[in-house]
Parts: sequence; structure tokens; C-alpha cells
Amino acid sequence: MGDRKVLSGNRRTAWVFAAMAMVTASMFFPLRQPAAHADWCADVDVVVARGTGETGWLGDAVGNPLYGMLQDRLPASVSAYPVNYPADYSFNLGAGSADLVGHLASQADACPGQRFILVGYSQGASVVHAALGTGAVSWVGGRVQLPADLGDRVAAVLLFGDPLRAIGWTVPGEYLWRTGNWCTSGDPVCGGGMNATAHVAYGDSFVAAANYAADRL
Repeated sequence: MGDRKVLSGNRRTAWVFAAMAMVTASMFFPLRQPAAHADWCADVDVVVARGTGETGWLGDAVGNPLYGMLQDRLPASVSAYPVNYPADYSFNLGAGSADLVGHLASQADACPGQRFILVGYSQGASVVHAALGTGAVSWVGGRVQLPADLGDRVAAVLLFGDPLRAIGWTVPGEYLWRTGNWCTSGDPVCGGGMNATAHVAYGDSFVAAANYAADRL
């Protein structure tokens, strides 16, 4: 993308982040928390960046229930990791990308055969974009980009309520064929709708997302 589109994208990205503020933490609903991260080397590690204000281990709105679905449907052993970043209205995507990349690097050293599924919801989707190198967030302070050797071990990227989708940005080309991006009708964060409750209504997408990931392993 050219500099002009990046600058325009920055302004539009700021607008989308403002829209995200309309979706409050009180809208999230509690779900059963999955088991703790395994100490052994699972075949696949699911790395989840939660949404703004989202409660729960991997995130009650998306991460927790999606992980349960992945455990049921992936033809492999599975572990999970919650990206450690504020997920608040500071929108510290740099911290999120740094933790995501650092975790993958650590896992790659400890578990040479392990592959990864990256999951991002709402602000967490922007964290994943930052780690993958999407141009619209290349300006983010403290951003750490996934090196190519680790990127090759990413089996699938699953994005939900992605604010960069609303402004026409996708992941870099090398990740396109393994990226699924879901936006519920009416979601103001990813699709420009006016129904704030749609931003926490992704339950119907989890089977499709789990099958999508399974097909890419």
C-alpha cells in the first residue's frame, strides 16, 4: 500500500477504534473457562488476543467458546495461550504484538514441531494485524512483527469483529489463504452497522471457524 493510503487508513482506523468504545465490558457474558495451558508440547497452540474489556481467560465472548470448539474438531492435540496486553481504551497494540510474537518464539524453541492458530477478537484482531504486519497499523508504537520463519508455522488466523475490515484492510498476502474473517451483520466495529449487541454475537461462527482451521492443518 502507498503512503497516501496508509495515512488515510490511520485516520479511518482512529474512527473505528472510537466506534469500539461503544461496546462496553458489561455486554460480555460469562462462559465456562477451559482447562489451563498444558505444560507439554501440543500439536497446535491456539494464541488468542481478546477484545476490549473482555473478561475471562481467553475471552468469554469469543476465545473461551471457540477454544472448546477447536478442541472438539481439530485432528490434533491442542493447547492455548491468552495474549498478555491491556485490552483497554489505551489501544496498546504494540504491547499485544510483542507478547504474541514473544510467545510464538518461546514455543517454537521449546516445541519444534508445534504449529499455531492465531485468534483475534475486536481490538485483539488489530493486535494480530500488528503482529502480521498489516499496513494500516504499521505505525503503532512498540509493534513487533512476526518473522517469516515463525509465520510459516501459523496454520490459520481467525478474526472476529475486526475493526480493520471496516476500513478495507486485510492481512498481508502471505497470510490471506489461511485467514478467516467473520463480521456479524449489524456489527458497528467491523461492518459499519448500528447494532452494538451484534459485536458480541459470534457464537454462530465458531463451528465454521473451527472447521476452517482444521482444513488448514
